[in-house]
This record gives sequence, structure tokens and C-alpha cells, in this order.
Amino acid sequence: MVKENLYQPFEIDFKEVEEFPKAVYRNNFFKLIYIVDGTGVQYINQYDFNYRKGNLFLITPEDSYSFIIQEKTTFFFLSFNDIYIRPKASKENDWVQRMEYILQNASHRPGCILKNRADKPLIASLVQAIFNEHTFLQIYHVKIIQQIVNTLILVVARNIALKLPKNVKENTGEAVLDILHYIQQNIFEQGKLRSETISQTFGISLTYLGRYFKKQTGETLQQYISNYKLRLIETRLLHSDMRINEIANELNFTDESHLHRIFKKYKGLSPSEYRKKYT
Repeated sequence: MVKENLYQPFEIDFKEVEEFPKAVYRNNFFKLIYIVDGTGVQYINQYDFNYRKGNLFLITPEDSYSFIIQEKTTFFFLSFNDIYIRPKASKENDWVQRMEYILQNASHRPGCILKNRADKPLIASLVQAIFNEHTFLQIYHVKIIQQIVNTLILVVARNIALKLPKNVKENTGEAVLDILHYIQQNIFEQGKLRSETISQTFGISLTYLGRYFKKQTGETLQQYISNYKLRLIETRLLHSDMRINEIANELNFTDESHLHRIFKKYKGLSPSEYRKKYT
């Protein structure tokens, strides 16, 4: 297992290789990996995915990953830590707070995270712009790269948000995306997840809220909240040393047995069985 270190809030790198170093990597920071060209297989945790040009992967802290290259591949790496995405006091950085929770709890499965087709050429152009600034080092190149990196991370957050509920589409309205961000931010605060509270927060009538959310996402509010909690439980079981009772307390289950019953109902295994089988 190889651990890399990050010495700046973010670091970028372009590499063209015919063979990826034969090691499994695990870092304590985020890493975006864009395939500029080439084909091969990405391995992350216990999954694998055939990659090709235009794929974008998000490696979250403590994910284990490696690549096997089939055709010579040009990688773009963007590494950044939680300090870089942590919200600041300034109002203009409010968007960072909205994306932070999405990135922290992204699915730890393999696969391209670009779910919005319109974003694929956008990501390609952003990566090319970073390459140009990084190569030619013209005046203000550092500040320009930082602005492009901010945009790139925000586009990533949007695509992760889009893939969470099963029926959210590319043209889904901003209002429901705001509700999804709100739920993700407040998933540990039970009082803020009540339909009445969400209704008041967004100025949507309680009766309309349920119909609107179901139409836009294919899930009821409570189904989405429950499914999101199940994903968080999976993440903690697979990628942390948290005890089951600690996970239950964090996610506001009545007790450990309550979490056990819910998890087994949907996953077919108890939390401890699931951890033992997949780690």
C-alpha cells in the first residue's frame, strides 16, 4: 500500500504512461483523475471499471485504487484536501459548503462520475485550459489555474448530486437540487430533515413538496433520506473503523438494533456481516 503526501491545498499533474506503477494507493486527500487519452481498467476498493478517454474519477480519502493500462494513457491528476473545500466566512464561498458534504460522502464505487452529458465537453475544455496554463506559464497563470480548479470541483459536485437519487436527470430543476444539498448537509440533524422544516426552509407548501420531490427524483423524501443514510452506513462499514453503535448514534438511529434491522432489511446482511464480507 502506497500513501502519497499533499504539500499544497491543491496539486496538478499530467502523466503519459504505458504502465501504471504496480502498487495500490490510499491517500488522506481527494484526487480527481481525468483520462485525456487511452484505455485500461480502474480498480477502486473491491470494484473495477474499464476506462477510456473522457472518463473522470473521484478518489475520496481512504479509498484504495490502482490502474492497469491497456493502451498508453495520458492522465490528468488534481489532488486537493478538505482544507481547500472547507467553507470560509465569505458569502461568495457559500457554494463550497454546499458541495463539501457531497464530496465527503461520494459513492466509493468505480466508474466515471460525469452523469451530465453537457458537462463532458466542459470538463475536457477545463482540463485543456489547465494544461495550457501549466505549460506556458503566462502572467497570472497561478490565479487562473486556481479559478479553473474551483470550477472543475464545482462541476464534479453537481454530477455527484445528479447521480444520487435514481431519477434525477440533467434538466432537473434547481429547486430540487437545492433540497438535495440541504438534506446532504443536514443528514446528521434529524430535526432539520422533517418535511415541515424542509417545507418552511424552501417556502414550498407541505402538500406540494412531497409531490414535487417524488416527481423530480422518483423517490419520496423519506425514501431518499433513508437510502442516503444506507449509503453512509455502507461507507463507514467499508472505509472506517467505527463501531456499529457509533454509526447508529451518528445517524440518529434509536439504537444499534434499530440500525441492524433497517440495514438487514435492505441489504440482506447485518452490518457486521456486510463489513466482514466486503472488507
